[in-house]
Amino acid sequence: MTIYNLISFCGIFILMALAWLFSDNKRKMNWRVIAWGVILQILIAFFVFIVPAGSKFFLFLNDLVGKILNSASAGSEFIFGRLALSPGQTNGAGEGSLGFILAFQGFPTIIFFSALINILYFCNIMPIIIRTFSTMFTKLMKVSGAESLVTASNIFMGIESNLTVKPHIKKMTRSEFCTILTAGMATIAANVLSLYVFTLREQFPTITAHLMAASLLSAPAAIVMSKIMVPETETPKTLGVHIHPHYDKDSSLFETIIKGANEGLKMVVGIVALLIAVLGLVSLFDLFLGFLGGKMNTVFHWQFIWSLKNILGYIFYPLTWILGVPAQDVSIISKIIGERMVVTEVVAYKDLAEALKQHLLTDPRSAVIATYALCGFAHLASMAIFVGGISALAPERTATISKVAFQALIAATLACLMTACVAGAFFTNTSLLLTAP
Repeated sequence: MTIYNLISFCGIFILMALAWLFSDNKRKMNWRVIAWGVILQILIAFFVFIVPAGSKFFLFLNDLVGKILNSASAGSEFIFGRLALSPGQTNGAGEGSLGFILAFQGFPTIIFFSALINILYFCNIMPIIIRTFSTMFTKLMKVSGAESLVTASNIFMGIESNLTVKPHIKKMTRSEFCTILTAGMATIAANVLSLYVFTLREQFPTITAHLMAASLLSAPAAIVMSKIMVPETETPKTLGVHIHPHYDKDSSLFETIIKGANEGLKMVVGIVALLIAVLGLVSLFDLFLGFLGGKMNTVFHWQFIWSLKNILGYIFYPLTWILGVPAQDVSIISKIIGERMVVTEVVAYKDLAEALKQHLLTDPRSAVIATYALCGFAHLASMAIFVGGISALAPERTATISKVAFQALIAATLACLMTACVAGAFFTNTSLLLTAP
């Protein structure tokens, strides 16, 4: 164990203390939820990083998903030709890749994985897996069956996870709403995971294994942080009750594939629209900051480069340090983690890939911790999407949902950072998950 592992371990409790400072009821802590949440994360991380069988299992999943992704590219290659070829690939005509192009290589995989996940739902495989995790959360952490089910579903799904508890949403408590919002923003969907894999796998061969481990770790972290931020003061209707996922099963497998592909396409369009709008607005804001900052630099003789990324980097600097990132890489990683709050994790992962490509990071540990810290939808745009999505299912509870939204965003951000701390506490440069054997 190194000093950085110790810093990461201490960071777990520092982050929980920060959540307590933001709590709206500091005397109403559910210590069972907090204790079991931390224990579950430690057990998962121990299995992933320390137990050889665990590391090999996740490496197996890494290779399996890699092969599935190669299959996913068959359709996009047929449509887009060599534009769809990943770096280093060649097609049947001997044409080489033109380099990584997000639109033609990353986005099509979302459509493929949306269809694949729908097939797993149709075959009743996904509901069984989700119910297993949900039962574990309900029994060990003594939270309501509804929020357990949504949290478990968010390990694999996105905003559509809220549909699994549609009949129960109208009767949820304020704390339950905070939990399902936090769980949604602290995790990632399986279909979007493929996008991050495509972005990073050239520089980080075992990225899939780490992203899957991060998604597992983030679920109990989300419950812990949300219950510290907004403790339960009421009695949930589904407390201690194991509920089954609610979803409308399609009439045929072909209908499922069509529906999944269409949902994936809608998600791609949404991501593209969001990136174009947000990145354009951030560029405009940076222009304004640069103008004002330039004046201030002249008056006060400062040398600061005024941009939103740099400002967020300074805000997240101390938080990045307590994650256990090596000191020489903290400034780079803090900017990448900070920018996620505004420009989404898609851009943040792309910047992480660029930092790896340019060899800007001095320690592999930095990239691993950043991968876990970024593995979630914890940003402003996502908050709006989740609030809108849940409110549409229970319009009469919109006011309650909106009031806990920003608290849930803070809780989700802290949950992602907590996940990075847990991973950092167990990860070493000799880990099997650092490079594929």
